[in-house]
Amino acid sequence: MTHTTPQPPLSYDEFLARATADPAVAGLLLKGSRAHDGMTTEHSDHDVYVILADESPSELAALDGYRSADLDLVVTTVDGLRRLGGWERYALARAQVLLDRLDGEIADIVAAKARLSEDEAFHAAAGLLDAYANSLYRSVKNARVGQPLAAKLDAADSMGQLLELLFALDRRPRPYNKYLVWELERFPLPGWKTDALLDAVGHIAATGAVGLQQRLFARVEEVARRAGHSPTLDAWGDDLQLMRSLEPGSGTAASRPSGR
Repeated sequence: MTHTTPQPPLSYDEFLARATADPAVAGLLLKGSRAHDGMTTEHSDHDVYVILADESPSELAALDGYRSADLDLVVTTVDGLRRLGGWERYALARAQVLLDRLDGEIADIVAAKARLSEDEAFHAAAGLLDAYANSLYRSVKNARVGQPLAAKLDAADSMGQLLELLFALDRRPRPYNKYLVWELERFPLPGWKTDALLDAVGHIAATGAVGLQQRLFARVEEVARRAGHSPTLDAWGDDLQLMRSLEPGSGTAASRPSGR
């Protein structure tokens, strides 16, 4: 019986040297905490996209999905990089370009991931607005009939939908929760005070506070209607009244201009 000697884990520096020497590699991207200034910890590995030139064979293709304490690899092609989206989009939007052998094409693809098209953003925002309104409505109804746990869970759900909505309205992919503060501190959402918005989101997610939910919705409704989403809101009919605050002057501090 033949025994194979286990190979030592591949280090980031070793891999980088190997990938850079491979002519089939069109580009290398670093994503995750090491691509976010100030977010690296002792537990951070190196998350790397390896971009192979289309139809160029490479031994590195076998390393797709490789994971160790130091290195996490995704191997794709230039065309595959163009098609990547969904949950990966934010990671790509903030990725650092380590190597670009295509005269800036890799960097251009990465830059495009950070900006939703006008149509893409509008249609995404319409669905997210409806989902946010639905969770808010359920939260307020559950609180009204003495179901505090259900009310808090619906409120927490609504905050995720709200954040995705606000980023879509700015034509940006929503950051992962880990990078939310990082993102907003460096790239605030136009028209929103970052600290106040984060405080409101955190408080609502933790407590399901009905009054704060309603005050925040009043501002969201204003912003959404200005962006052309009145049909989505009007479809809720009289149920909108339950989502709105009955207090006069119900604007929330999170709604004040950010100064940008």
